[in-house]
Amino acid sequence: MNTVQLNDLANRLDQAATSRVTIAPLTKENDLTEAMAYQIQREVVEARISRGARLLGGKLGLTSRAKQIAMGVDQPLYGLVTSDMVIESDELDLTDLIHPRIEPEIAFVLDKPLEGPGVTPADVLAATAYICPALDVIDSRFDGFSFTHLDAIADNASSAGIALGVDLVAPATDLTTIGCLLEVDGVVVDSAAGAAVLGHPAASVAFMANALAERQERLEAGWIVLSGGLTAPVPMSPGRTVTARIAGLGSVTVTGVTRNGKSA
Repeated sequence: MNTVQLNDLANRLDQAATSRVTIAPLTKENDLTEAMAYQIQREVVEARISRGARLLGGKLGLTSRAKQIAMGVDQPLYGLVTSDMVIESDELDLTDLIHPRIEPEIAFVLDKPLEGPGVTPADVLAATAYICPALDVIDSRFDGFSFTHLDAIADNASSAGIALGVDLVAPATDLTTIGCLLEVDGVVVDSAAGAAVLGHPAASVAFMANALAERQERLEAGWIVLSGGLTAPVPMSPGRTVTARIAGLGSVTVTGVTRNGKSA
């Protein structure tokens, strides 16, 4: 496919997001490669930047082995985070979303750039100023929340929003055993340990740094990187409150609301 065709597919995804009207997976009628899918992703992100957003960092997807098996792939994918995705309060406005879901993650705040190839989890920890709990809002632009690995890449890893905990903690070397509880309306619905993310959350960040190197890009100092879902995502709806509690890192909570500020 040529550049014009890839730009057209990116425009279709951007319009789906802004109009809240889903589209068929791109791979249904297009033969995409991974490189093409990431080019579409970049164009989707550039559209957000053209409307005033700033690039803030990245996020990982398909970081659990179970999810990879379900999707028939053997590696994660990554997306980019822009400033218009940041949830500034404990309320998530659902008005502009299609079928949002939310999952708990560990976020890394970098104070040094990470440039692959060859970045290791130890390199990630050395380049990290703080870690904190996060909630990642995903919202696929495809019909029925159904897509392939390449579709997910093109759709910027289904990125929709992020909420960050207020407690910033220096990263510990061993994040594999750190525990996470996911609560919905005050009830624990799932739990996991840090090892659920590629065996170590820092390994997930290292994957993104090395993957970006293939495109002559890097993770920048000051960026926020969400390392991947610790548990399965839960659907988000008006009035629903979701909390991630991560041992030693604190918690982060969001409640679904509509634009008028009411939860129902």
